[in-house]
Amino acid sequence: MSAIQKIIFEDFPLRNGVVQSNIMLSYQLFGQPIGTAPLVLVNHALTGNSQVTGENGWWKSLIGENKTIDTNKCTILAFNIPGNGYQDEENQVENYKDFTTYDIANLFWKGIDSLKIIQVFAVIGGSLGGSIAWEMAFIRPNTIENLIPVATSWKASDWLIGNVLIQDLILNNSKNPIHDARIHAMLLYRTPESFQKKFNSKLQNENGMFQVESWLLHHGEKLQNRFQLSGYKLMNHLLKTTNCFKPLNQSDVLRSLTSNIHLVSVDSDYFFTANEIKTAFLEIKTEKNNVFYHEIKSIHGHDAFLMEYEQLNTILTPIFN
Repeated sequence: MSAIQKIIFEDFPLRNGVVQSNIMLSYQLFGQPIGTAPLVLVNHALTGNSQVTGENGWWKSLIGENKTIDTNKCTILAFNIPGNGYQDEENQVENYKDFTTYDIANLFWKGIDSLKIIQVFAVIGGSLGGSIAWEMAFIRPNTIENLIPVATSWKASDWLIGNVLIQDLILNNSKNPIHDARIHAMLLYRTPESFQKKFNSKLQNENGMFQVESWLLHHGEKLQNRFQLSGYKLMNHLLKTTNCFKPLNQSDVLRSLTSNIHLVSVDSDYFFTANEIKTAFLEIKTEKNNVFYHEIKSIHGHDAFLMEYEQLNTILTPIFN
């Protein structure tokens, strides 16, 4: 496993004017040494981390030796969003409402600069990680060759903002906040059809508990055992802060982007809907020719970007070949 490395920034200004002192950015590198191969930045989602490949890698079906994103041919860089708690419980962020996806994107660029990286072959991320990828592209429109936001959008929808509010209320008011928030979130990440196919209303035991209830309780306990409350509050809050055009003109920003843009949606996703991603594609298409729309077909909703590996590999293979 690639060792976690750390960079400390003593004074980091946030978009709202707050100066964050001693913010730590941790990261992992996989594959080829920096400067010897195309650099691929992988941004993790809400409950993810920098371990993107290897035995415990959350995207190991996509990234690794002889995989679609091949560690024999690429340098893979993955940052941890500060406060996500991965192997560092001390790096907590209490003032979570001061942060936005813009700030995380800006921090990632500072990390890239610290590593003396000049050009980025691709930035890919799913869900929250994809929103941060969008922000990174707009901060430096000439640095990313291929921008690949998966199951995400460049602006938080009202539906998403509403659900973030519910999650925040649970996290701040429940007696069992991470556990209960995760159970609610799992209902957003899947679909009724996905649940029905998986459980079919079957009982788990003679006590009358349904399999779906047991499964949801298990996911609540699992996340509770590995996530800090402050980290979950931050990750949830970040979801609603994405607005890549604030305070910029959309047409001007899009025209300035040199990246090839590959938008990937899931047809059954109602967290970041296929319709809003398709709408973004059509808006970009009026300003740029090198934009492409791809759609994963699945009954599993938002989580399909972590489940439908064959479809995602098919979409990404031409880009990384």
